[in-house]
Order: sequence, then C-alpha cells, then structure tokens
Amino acid sequence: MIATRVRFGGLQNIVQRQFCASLQPKRYGAVQYQRIANVATANALISDTKTRASPVTLGGHRMYSSINYLRGDLECTAGTMNDVKQTIIQKLGIEVGYTPFVSTREHLVKYVPQSVSALPPRSMQDSFTSAIIPLTTDKILKDKYVGFMGNVRVGRLMEDMDMFAVWVVHKHVVVPDLPEGVSLPYTFVTVLVDKIDFTDLVPTHDADIRLSGHVSWVGRTSVEVVVWMEQKLHGKWRKLTRALFLMAARDATNTKAAFINPLVPANEEEKAIFDGGESRKKRRIQMQQEDLLKTEPNDFEQRMVHELFVKSIDTKSKAFNKRILPPGYVWMEDATMANIVFSHPEDRNAHNKVFGGFLMRNALELSWALAYNFAKRRPKLEHISDISFHHPVDVSSMLNMQAHVIFTDLHYMEIVVLADVYDAVTGQQTTTNSFYYTYSVAERLPKIMPKTYHEAMYYLDGRRKFRYAMGIDTATASSPPPATGTTDTTKSKL
Repeated sequence: MIATRVRFGGLQNIVQRQFCASLQPKRYGAVQYQRIANVATANALISDTKTRASPVTLGGHRMYSSINYLRGDLECTAGTMNDVKQTIIQKLGIEVGYTPFVSTREHLVKYVPQSVSALPPRSMQDSFTSAIIPLTTDKILKDKYVGFMGNVRVGRLMEDMDMFAVWVVHKHVVVPDLPEGVSLPYTFVTVLVDKIDFTDLVPTHDADIRLSGHVSWVGRTSVEVVVWMEQKLHGKWRKLTRALFLMAARDATNTKAAFINPLVPANEEEKAIFDGGESRKKRRIQMQQEDLLKTEPNDFEQRMVHELFVKSIDTKSKAFNKRILPPGYVWMEDATMANIVFSHPEDRNAHNKVFGGFLMRNALELSWALAYNFAKRRPKLEHISDISFHHPVDVSSMLNMQAHVIFTDLHYMEIVVLADVYDAVTGQQTTTNSFYYTYSVAERLPKIMPKTYHEAMYYLDGRRKFRYAMGIDTATASSPPPATGTTDTTKSKL
C-alpha cells in the first residue's frame, strides 16, 4: 500500500515497480525475473482486448480510463485477491484473529498528515493495479463463487470489487515522513458506489477473473476509484463490469477525516478523467439537494402521482378510500421480499466492522431473488445505480434486509434494498445501507402501483434512479420526459 516514491515516464514503466504473484523472485531466478519484467516493459500496458474508454459521458467527460493491461505472462500486478487482503492487513498493522476488543491505533494518530501540502502529489498511473481471482487453479475457492446454474455469483464479485477499491487507495497514498516499520495511519471507508455497469457477458466459474483499477479523482479527504473486471475466455480478457467507488480517508482511529495525497493528472487523458470526477461530484451534490426527503417532487412528478391515484380509485363511488388495481398493474406492497441476515466475525473488515462487500453481496442476492419472483423468469442485472453506506454495522448485528420493486418500464424493473440493523430487545430498526438495482427480462413487465404517499415517493425515487442508470437523465435527476410522449426508455441507453 505505501508505494516507493519513484517517478516514471509513463504507463509502460509501471510494471517495474509492481509485483505479480505469479512471477515472484523466489519462484524465478533474479536474471529471469528481470528479463520478464523488461519484456513486459517493452510491451507496455497493452492487452489483447485493448480496453478503451467508455463512450458514455457525463457532463461531457469520460467516466472511465483507457489505461490498458499487461500482455503475456504478466497478467496482474498485485497477485491474487487473497494476496491483496493479506497485504492490507499487514500494512495496517491489524492483528490476525478475531477479538471483540480491537487493539488501539491511537499511537498512529501523530503520523496522520496535517495538511494536503505535506503530501506529495500522485498521478493515476501511480495507483494503477490489478489482481486475479484464480478460479482455474483454486478448486476450494471456486466452490465459493459458483452458483447453482454454473455461473459465477455476482454478489461474490461485488465483495472483491469493494476490497480491491480499498487496495487502489492504498496504492495512491504515500506518507513521506512515515518511519519504516510504522503502520499506515489511515482508515479507508466506502461512502458509496456511484454506478456499476454490466456487459452482456455472463461470468463462468471455470475461468480466471481479473480486477484492475486506479484512482480517478481526489478531493481533500475523499477519493474516487474506478474498478473494472474481466474474465479470461479463449485466451483473451473479456470485460464483465466496471464500477465507481467513492472512498473517505479517516485517521487511524476512524474518528475524523484525514488529508490524502492530491491527484495531479499526468497527461490530457488523465485530465479528462479527473474532470469527469469533478462533474460527478457536482451531480451528487445536486441529487442531495433534490432528494425527496428534503424537497417536494417537481410539477411533473406531482401530476404523475395524481394520475396514478386517479387510476387506482373507483370513480363511480365518489370515495377516495375505494381502491382498485387497474389491469396490468401490481400493488407495490405485493412486490416485496425480506430476509434476516446475521453477521459474524468472518464478515468483518480490518476494523472489526461488518465488511461493506458482505452487505453488497447479500443485498444483491436478495434483489435478484425478488426480480426472479416478480418476473417469473431469470432476470439480467443491467446496472447498480447507487449504493450508500449511512452508518457502520457492528459485528454480531442482526440485519433486516427488505427488497421492493419500486418502478417498472417496459421490460425493466428498478429494485431498492434497504438494510436495517434490528434490535430484538427494543424492536427499533436503523437504516444503515440502501442499494438500487436495474434488472431486465425478455417480456414486458406489469406496472407498479403505489398505495400510500410514501410508496409514491419510492416510485418517483425509483424512476429517477432508473433514468440515471439507463443514461436518460444526465443533467438533472428529476427532469421530465420529452413532450413528444415517448416512454422513459426511448432515449439512448448505456
């Protein structure tokens, strides 16, 4: 995680200071190891897939990098995901083995940088890294990833992406005055997952999967990380998904924000990516201001709610309490599913809180089960548009996860999963996380009908999330559809 402060001319030199588990010096002679590294350097970071930036833009800026991969035998730079986990534990100075009383890290607070100026600037090249999930060679590991249909459990991959995003931040951070042997005086917390897009490729359980990523934007105490995932099929790396993680840098005791190394783009491409991060920051602020918990729906949305209400009452009775379900609709209250999840020490992160990836996995699998039950056929996960972490979850917590279909359009459905920490003694529930998923099926889906005002707010919120996920609304979260009468899905999609 704390990289040696060495500057290199370009991406083709990054392999000289990174380390791949499959090419450790102990496995190869020093001369052979250097020769392989030199060959990789000459080939630069170019893969057979030639992964390029997404054509999707936000605010006129590219969302993802076109940083390429290694060619030949050097297919990762950080080893396996298990290597990444162990390195994070080692660099943070975390004791192996669970104990309810976490060792204090107060002695590290004095090493926390007191200003941004005390930290050397970094480029996106500095944090570029990749790791392998070795499904072809580790049979025990494969059993944890394979689903009952022979595909890979996407929830497991979400766990890995969350941990890998933390690893990327570690690669970015350099504390120049940190004495040798002293643990990194930081705590990195996942604030939200902005967006996860999926390709049409279905991951299989019998081929290795590679995660790659780098820092794409940095504030004073926060950092955005782009992570993408590929699977090696027929000798070539094929893209599966990509995600944007927003991480917060905290001090060693996780009690206050901590300054992080600034990001200085090294070239025009990195500048375009950084500008995209600035645009996403502004959009997040705008969405917070337009949140339905803070402000009323706009005029178009209010008319939409009233039209739904009129459709669901018996106009002949002249009574507001005579509710009827129109043909082709399903009550929102009937499109729901819940699950109680217990967290255990094996689900903890390095700081004895429940690992965010564990919550992401359980929420995703619950949303998929609801989508399957609602559509009566196997759904395809198209996007994860928003994952928010409101409060940390203690180990041994009892989680009540509730999934709801809150919006449908043609053959798409938007599902929200809410994770509440449940207190069995008092009966109180505290919402700690919210997750939004977009699924699709081949056939047209029934429409959702809210019964209450709070369900109507869920409906509008789901519509906003759906339009953002599909790339329909980019300027504002609550823009009304075009006046031509087209549906929500007739505009360009991702």
